Amino acid sequence: MYLANEKRYHGMRYNRIGDSGLKLPAISLGLWNNFGGFESFENSRLLVRKAFDLGITHFDLANNYGPPPGSAEETFGRILEWDLKAYRDEIIVSTKAGYAMFPGPYGDGGSKKYLISSLDASLKRLKLNYVDIYYHHRPDPKTHIEETALALDLLVRQGKALYIGISNYYEKEARAITEIFAELKTPFVINQLKYSIMDRRPEKGVFDFLKEHKKGAIVFSPLEQGILTNRYLSEIPRDSRAAKKSISFLNESDINKKQLNKIKTLNNIAKERNQTLAQMALSWVLKDDRVSSAIIGASKVSQIEDNVLAVKNLMFTKEELDSIDRA
Repeated sequence: MYLANEKRYHGMRYNRIGDSGLKLPAISLGLWNNFGGFESFENSRLLVRKAFDLGITHFDLANNYGPPPGSAEETFGRILEWDLKAYRDEIIVSTKAGYAMFPGPYGDGGSKKYLISSLDASLKRLKLNYVDIYYHHRPDPKTHIEETALALDLLVRQGKALYIGISNYYEKEARAITEIFAELKTPFVINQLKYSIMDRRPEKGVFDFLKEHKKGAIVFSPLEQGILTNRYLSEIPRDSRAAKKSISFLNESDINKKQLNKIKTLNNIAKERNQTLAQMALSWVLKDDRVSSAIIGASKVSQIEDNVLAVKNLMFTKEELDSIDRA
């Protein structure tokens, strides 16, 4: 029988999402890879338990995470039932819909039909009555944004989600849906965006918009799918995401000589800060008070143990930031 670490809240930071009453751990665990039906269930179980023992209370999923689609939710549902049921009130479970989930005209996008049926299916896989945050995974240009917003609002009113989030919405789309949520008084609190030392698109307007409207940001791929770690400093490991092309957007061709030189330079800066490269990359995104949490992925317990130490040093000198920018 699993008993959580009694000191699990001692080392983690918890940040408020915008002006809402909800807080997230500075580090969240994403179940995009390594939790699907083809992975070891016992390893997935160890990863989730270790994360919770280290104060990670937020677990981020989507309907299509796997592979196969839906299997990450099924895996997490089993872990919740077996190990974390007694701790449900201490855990934030989020899931999403918006990318292709099943064939036919109703398995993708932002329609009311898709969003409502998708969350019903997710709740069955997760063995839950509600999720804490339900995201629309991406803007859908083929569906009126009012339909998407009304469907998400309805799910809160039905008690199937406590809060609403959006993902991959940049300033134009975020502004449009925020106005509708404000009229409906929907508990819309957060936008999930890709952000890292190497990908700074959210700095071009959307972060400022979220702060202006008192909404939070949570970022995914802060380690650029493992590029910003020590995994690729010398070679491409056979068990890395770059080697597993079928489950990742990262390919071996992405790790070229120019990229390696950047990584090595950044690694040297991290060493001077007494951090690993991964820790520095996480500290870098979390230094911005507009970012409530950074989502990490993991295939080994040791990676989670390393990553959570990032919260111990979120301060950067101007010289360090300039060096990172140059790299």
